[in-house]
Amino acid sequence: MDIFEKVKAIVVDQLGVDDEEIALETTFQSLNADSLDIVELVMALEEEFDIDIADEEVENIQSVGDIINYINANK
Repeated sequence: MDIFEKVKAIVVDQLGVDDEEIALETTFQSLNADSLDIVELVMALEEEFDIDIADEEVENIQSVGDIINYINANK
């Protein structure tokens, strides 16, 4: 399973959305994610990919593509 598929599965699980709604350009705002959803999503991503996402970085992550870029840059 590639990074996009893993991220997609986590987003679907955490936000309770349909996987067909998830693309690289999909923003969390468009998925109606609130701040608590984002915190839970970040925690799940940190655990899955064994990375730490600083609070300042979370503010810069607006889309699924942003997450994948962050993961690739911090592996």
